[in-house]
Amino acid sequence: MNVLVIGSGAIGIALGASMLSQKANVSFYATKKTAEAMNDGINRIGIFKHLSYKRDEFEVYTSYENIPRNYYDYIFICSKTIANDDISNNLNNNRDILKENTKIIIFQNGFGNDEPYLRFFSKKTVYCARVITGFRRSTRNTSEITVHTAPILIGSLQKQDPQSLKEVSDMINKSGIESGITEDLPRYLWAKMLYNCTLNPLGAILNVTYGKLTENPYTINIMNKLIDEIFNVIQASGYSVEWNTSEEYKEIFYNKLVPDTYEHVSSTSQDIQRKNKTEIDSLTGKVIRLGEEHKIDVSTNKVIYNLIKAIESEF
Repeated sequence: MNVLVIGSGAIGIALGASMLSQKANVSFYATKKTAEAMNDGINRIGIFKHLSYKRDEFEVYTSYENIPRNYYDYIFICSKTIANDDISNNLNNNRDILKENTKIIIFQNGFGNDEPYLRFFSKKTVYCARVITGFRRSTRNTSEITVHTAPILIGSLQKQDPQSLKEVSDMINKSGIESGITEDLPRYLWAKMLYNCTLNPLGAILNVTYGKLTENPYTINIMNKLIDEIFNVIQASGYSVEWNTSEEYKEIFYNKLVPDTYEHVSSTSQDIQRKNKTEIDSLTGKVIRLGEEHKIDVSTNKVIYNLIKAIESEF
């Protein structure tokens, strides 16, 4: 199997190492600084089995022009969502990188990240994954897995059969990270959106861990309103989650989900600390767009969104 990983950050390095452990031929597309760091090899460390690979065991490219043609069976999109327009355009302009049956799998936060790619590629080509695993890049060539809540699930937002992706999920699973395929990916992604959109930006604004947000009555009040609004958007948009009401979700949210990730620092918070643009448009921004489309009150989400944007404007 030949795999191209686009986005050599924490999740890209971890998944690349996972596929290397299963004897796949792995190439990375990376920035020049990251490519230089990867000359010393790559490492997957943290709560699962540690994996390390030397530079002669994988390929690294910094230009699409140098990437082999008609070679890759799978392309993993592991970048931040803000890069999707650029990546999808580059793949379209260099589409001979793909074979006739190449699959693109998007491993990102948010919902609807397949949309930029569907401008150029068919529904049978573009897939997404639900990832509730915490990755942190401790150095440019090292990914640390910090927390794992549920298996990585791979499927389609366009009602395509995910069976062809089973070999990928099996390989990730055998590498030590639980993984599987699903025919109901939107349901699982919206469950993650409920979790992420409630905790991620608010934790970043206040610069606290997920657990700390549940210890203050004021932040609990904000989170309850966020959950209610997101739940209403999910239902109005024709999607579903496994909980019938927002109150049912809050029960597991406060008693199970947050305690399991008490010390986690959100990716939005990490971006802000590094003065990088965040993925807020794929998270809260998506909730707001659907809320406005279906005339649902999303005023609390708008406040959170605007606060993150205000912080970003200083970068």
